[in-house]
Amino acid sequence: MIIPQETLDLLKQAISYGLISCIIAFLWAPLLTKILYRFNITRRAEYDATLAMGARQSKAGVPIMGGLLVIITVAVITSMFNWERQFTWVPIGVMLLAACLGGVDDIMNIYGNKRRNRKLSQVINLIRVHKDWRMRIWYALSLPWATFKRTSLWLGSHPGKGVHVHEKLLLQFTAGAITAWWVYFKLGEHWREIHIPFNGFVNIDWWIIPLIIFFVMFTANAVNIADGMDGLAGGSLIITFLALTILSWLSGFSEITLLNATTAGALITYTYFNIKPARFQMGDVGSLGLGALLAINAIVINNMLLLPFLAFIFYLELTTVVIQVFGRTFLGRRIFKMAPLHHHFELRGWSEEKTVMRFWIMHAGVVLLGVWIALY
Repeated sequence: MIIPQETLDLLKQAISYGLISCIIAFLWAPLLTKILYRFNITRRAEYDATLAMGARQSKAGVPIMGGLLVIITVAVITSMFNWERQFTWVPIGVMLLAACLGGVDDIMNIYGNKRRNRKLSQVINLIRVHKDWRMRIWYALSLPWATFKRTSLWLGSHPGKGVHVHEKLLLQFTAGAITAWWVYFKLGEHWREIHIPFNGFVNIDWWIIPLIIFFVMFTANAVNIADGMDGLAGGSLIITFLALTILSWLSGFSEITLLNATTAGALITYTYFNIKPARFQMGDVGSLGLGALLAINAIVINNMLLLPFLAFIFYLELTTVVIQVFGRTFLGRRIFKMAPLHHHFELRGWSEEKTVMRFWIMHAGVVLLGVWIALY
């Protein structure tokens, strides 16, 4: 098989972008670490219950928001050398929007005050007994919103100081809606078709919109949930973005190929500093931003339905949280010792290194299966 020179040149360029991104991230990583320590942006026990676990107590005081190393490196390199209005501005914009949401959450959890969140029973009681009839009307009209706020807490782990779950969901919905608008109205009719492995393309027209919104929201939250052990999210994301680099290269999406390679390169540096004992941790700023970018880059090369393979370990982690919530709410018992899944194995006696490496291997195997499926 003879590879066309243009295709080979794109692969060479992608490798160059990955190497440059890796080197640039290495050069400014010490500066980021110094800034995070300077402003005391570190992991605190008051909002992270997992730090009470014996083996994890040493993680208290480790800087968070280390994901900025990847977010900023990717955004700067792409805006300077790979900016193309059709293909890269929306992925970068949505990544930055999701990263800003995560950054606000990280900072509020450290410097914010505990936020009030009324129980649903309290709101119903206020509708009945509040002395101001106008307030009773207001509470009655806002009851659906209050119900949404309370039920969304099922998915939250520490709703005290930071951005609450319902606020995250709304902003993530906005990020997904921007992506759906871009794909449906700006990329053209071809992107209203989804690739079904072994069956070709099927045009689903406007149904592509809710699908895109779902996958962007689900993937961003999935990466966020999986970011709980040193090296776990970073190493798994390297595998996924390398796979996306290959798939986008084979599909001829040059700008997306370079964007994926740039992200993989920056993640290599991040993971180098995040391996136990971590110099810093990703934080919501990195996990939400990179989760959104992962979903978008899979969608734009028409491999949306392969996201459960390409983001396997992240989807698995989030699914265990959903199962745990279901078990506690409807069955009255825990299904796992602790969710997400990596904490379950930790409580079963697995070391952090053993858990992370085995998760990497499982993830790599399923991602490889996803790449194989994508070729058909």
